Amino acid sequence: MLIETPPTFELASPMYREALIQYDSVAEYVDLDDNIRQRLRHPQRSMVVSFPFRRDDYSEVDTVYGYRVQHLHTMGPTKGGIRYAPDVNIGEVAALAMFMTWKCAIIGLPFGGAKGGVRIDPTTLTRPEKQRVTRRYTSEIIDFIGPHRDIPAPDMGTDAQTMAWIMDTYSQQKGYSVPAVVTGKPPELGGSVARREATGRGVMSLLPAAMAHLGLPLRDTRVVIHGFGNVGRFAAIAGVEMGCRVIAVSDVSGGIHDPAGLDIAKATAWVDEHGTLADYPDADHITNDELFALDCEVLVPAAIQGVLTGTNAPDVKAKVILEGANNPTTSEADAVFKENGIFIVPDVLANAGGVTVSYFEWVQDLQNYFWSENEIVARLREIMGRAFDEVLALSIREGFDMRTAALVKGIRRVGAAKAVRGIYP
Repeated sequence: MLIETPPTFELASPMYREALIQYDSVAEYVDLDDNIRQRLRHPQRSMVVSFPFRRDDYSEVDTVYGYRVQHLHTMGPTKGGIRYAPDVNIGEVAALAMFMTWKCAIIGLPFGGAKGGVRIDPTTLTRPEKQRVTRRYTSEIIDFIGPHRDIPAPDMGTDAQTMAWIMDTYSQQKGYSVPAVVTGKPPELGGSVARREATGRGVMSLLPAAMAHLGLPLRDTRVVIHGFGNVGRFAAIAGVEMGCRVIAVSDVSGGIHDPAGLDIAKATAWVDEHGTLADYPDADHITNDELFALDCEVLVPAAIQGVLTGTNAPDVKAKVILEGANNPTTSEADAVFKENGIFIVPDVLANAGGVTVSYFEWVQDLQNYFWSENEIVARLREIMGRAFDEVLALSIREGFDMRTAALVKGIRRVGAAKAVRGIYP
């Protein structure tokens, strides 16, 4: 059957093309009906909205674009974050929604994938401006979301406060409190006590198993982390707690490096006070390109997509890559890493801790019954560990790399569900 790129120019973006390359390269290993195979290449529902946004000085009104894409409704309600960034577009959001579908299926969560975004630079917004953007965006997509329809969560440029504003706006429209409409909320509104650190800690929870598989010691392992936001920060903290040496971290201002191991608590306090790692006094300053080329055992890309490319991949010396960000590795870089024998734990598995704890939060909100932090952390480790073991076993049995094995596992589950449900009418 001829597979064609979707003709809609709106989806044309580098990230969406990467998503299709990954899907098409793996779909041939999965015994899918040709119709299902073609159907999964397209998002099921997409919404583009535009709305006016007033600045604080009242003299300027901008037109802002927002997006929400639901890739698949077969598995249950859709789930995925909302990002605020100046370059957000419908193709990027569609790609991330597709990745979220595979991620939920790999972990075994009852969700399809979704994603949303607003094309605006959040760093230029005051708190009142960000609140107005959030509430108006929520009003525009309010019939698209809901606790049994589509459940947003934080992503790049958004946080727990953003989710609180979405939850409040939705609840005001419905006439009663609906905490389950979003996850990643503050605990005061029904948020999970372990949600903020879940993605970073979930990434690092897989490191002991990865090192054991490779026959490498965990103690004193040198870890390099690209990104020191929500994911990278807690990945660094978790790495130190398990006895690793975090020798470098970075953010938009550049990186810091200490071969003896960084004082992560001190670096975290510095960022909390100054906003970035710039001028941090107790380490050498390096560029992000230099960070990727550092001599280390473990590299954790935990910032944005597409940072590991065919250009810088040959310089990577790590033995293990744990993908904390969404789609940080291009297909060209992936080919280089395979050739060099680098063990990759792909994003659709490695960074699934966030959506897993979001699932816990959603369940608790629906039941009005909340778990302790110890229960949440224990269940997170159990689910992540089981998924890793299943993907690794498939990888070994079929001779796949970990990314292919993970995607085969997820796509098989989605394909089976679509086949059982059939076509309406």
